[in-house]
Amino acid sequence: MKSTSLKFILLLHILFAFGCKQKTEVSNTYLASSKNEIQHAKGFEIYKYDGYSVVKITNPWPAAKESFSYILKQKNAIIPDSLMHFTTIQIPIKTIVVTSTTHIPSLEMLGVENTLVGFPNTDYISSEKTRKRIDAGKVREVGKNENLNTEVLIDMQADVIVGFSLNSSNPSLTLLQKSGLKVMLNGDWTEQSPLGKAEWIKFFGALYGLDSKANSIFSDIEKEYNTTLALAKKVTKKPTVLSGAMFQDQWYVPQGESWASLFLKDAQADYLWSDTKGTGGLSLPFEVVLEKAQKAEFWIAPGDFSSLKQMSDSNPHYAQFDSFKNKKVYSYALNKGAKGGILYFEWSPTRPDWVLKDLIKIFHPELLPNHKLFFFQKLE
Repeated sequence: MKSTSLKFILLLHILFAFGCKQKTEVSNTYLASSKNEIQHAKGFEIYKYDGYSVVKITNPWPAAKESFSYILKQKNAIIPDSLMHFTTIQIPIKTIVVTSTTHIPSLEMLGVENTLVGFPNTDYISSEKTRKRIDAGKVREVGKNENLNTEVLIDMQADVIVGFSLNSSNPSLTLLQKSGLKVMLNGDWTEQSPLGKAEWIKFFGALYGLDSKANSIFSDIEKEYNTTLALAKKVTKKPTVLSGAMFQDQWYVPQGESWASLFLKDAQADYLWSDTKGTGGLSLPFEVVLEKAQKAEFWIAPGDFSSLKQMSDSNPHYAQFDSFKNKKVYSYALNKGAKGGILYFEWSPTRPDWVLKDLIKIFHPELLPNHKLFFFQKLE
């Protein structure tokens, strides 16, 4: 669910499912004079001062050893000399380029989708509001995330370009910054907790001077998630769950500390690899998965298959699992946008409450009798 690179899309499929700025950061001593506004997310912090804010990206990519600080300046605000060398952006911004579909819901929920002027590979975007703007020619193609069209971006002169990087090397974003454009890294994809990902809406709220609105939206999501979580804790039986699918002769399952695994835990499911360490995908031989999960009651997120027949045509051995035989296989791949982009990739990070409700409806339907599945659908 990022516009993003094929690598990242593959990673999200596997898990059930960045450089760009100044490589310096505001000192912790300076930041200590304010309070971090962020509660759940581990990858960014926001500190407010008189007329400006400091946004610190602490985890721009996995295992990053550097962080990045940005100054968001209101009109006529005075910035201390000690902060003048940081990338400074005057807010509220009027135009933006984002590079991941996970950024689109935040813009729409904040009501600022009309400020989006560029995106790499717009076919990935599924949301109807933004698709209408794309179809009307109001959002320009800016290349691919690994090879952004610097000429187009320099011509556009957007107030800010929000990018992401898989590691410390991102020549496209570095070149854009050297060209005088305002570039910010966004590390929402590195978050592992459901509410941590969702809290990144505050990153965008800060850019538009809509901090209060972003806080209110997130508070509603947080409340819905926690209310649903409390409801799920009433169950006495946890069904066994399998996840993932084969890719190049290996089966990839979400590791026990991953975002996908945490959802299954919160939905009161007995995910069979919940005790594994790590936040990525665990590579296993087919035989190992069959031995452990053949009797699993449910199979969640089997890659991008859209039917049981498509699954068995791809690998006849899938039919050996009880969850397959009993038609208890649920996929996020059926709910797509007009150009084939998968809505789960785009919206699930911002709306973890919808994901949790879907899973509880699947595992414990008596708890949410009126909920209609949104992301996940049963494969037939």
